[in-house]
Amino acid sequence: MRRSVGGSAVQPAPLASIHDAVMAVQHGRVRWSLAPIENSIEGPVTVTLDALTGEASEVRIVGETVLAVRQCLIARAALPLADITTVVSHPQASGQCATFLREQLPQASVRSADSTAEAVRVVGESEDRTWAALGPALAADIYGCVVLREGVEDRHDNETRFVWLAHGAADPPPWVPESRAGEDKTSIVFWGSGAGHPGWLVACLDEFARRAVNLTKIESRPQRSRLGNYMFFLDLDGGVDSPDVAAALSGLRTHTEEVRVLGSYPAAGR
Repeated sequence: MRRSVGGSAVQPAPLASIHDAVMAVQHGRVRWSLAPIENSIEGPVTVTLDALTGEASEVRIVGETVLAVRQCLIARAALPLADITTVVSHPQASGQCATFLREQLPQASVRSADSTAEAVRVVGESEDRTWAALGPALAADIYGCVVLREGVEDRHDNETRFVWLAHGAADPPPWVPESRAGEDKTSIVFWGSGAGHPGWLVACLDEFARRAVNLTKIESRPQRSRLGNYMFFLDLDGGVDSPDVAAALSGLRTHTEEVRVLGSYPAAGR
């Protein structure tokens, strides 16, 4: 993730989990946070989405970057794969390496950690030398571990989209210039009681379609209330200051109880 900022533009602040990284911005403990929001293999990072729509109501997405993800199998010391009894990692990383785990480590149980770095730390401090972690090679260096196998993700074009978070929308992140695409993107979430009626979601999406606003992502998450209540996340091309986007959002509000703009920001270059 250090590749997404220039030189000494930031002073890293270690945090235990993705949730902690989001909430550190909410509570003003850090100026920015870079949190994963979507992976090309495993899809949405739900802990980030849930935090942005729940406890972190003052946090906004102010930028994004897409990074190649290379997962490594890491242990405290060198050992044969057949001797590994437990693999520790964040569920996203475990999902990205599902085929490797199934085919190369069928004997090992999989345990969850709050992050891949935390998984490597746990393995590095464990007295059980049959434990291994899935995580970045940098974490192996930091925690005095060894890389047993590199590139164990199921696809070598594995990428994760990270979002820059700030307290409010007026604090642009410390970009590396090459990561800017020069185009704007907007992320929103909405919900409403009309969701139980036929055609409600189509009517909501039609506000964008008839104004030729391109939607680049659509997904749903439970509202964490009654079973069957959902909120809908959209990513769309264009900023909130675009007349077409502004009109589409205005139209969407006529169908919904709540429309929340999670951020309007420069899209990442590829």
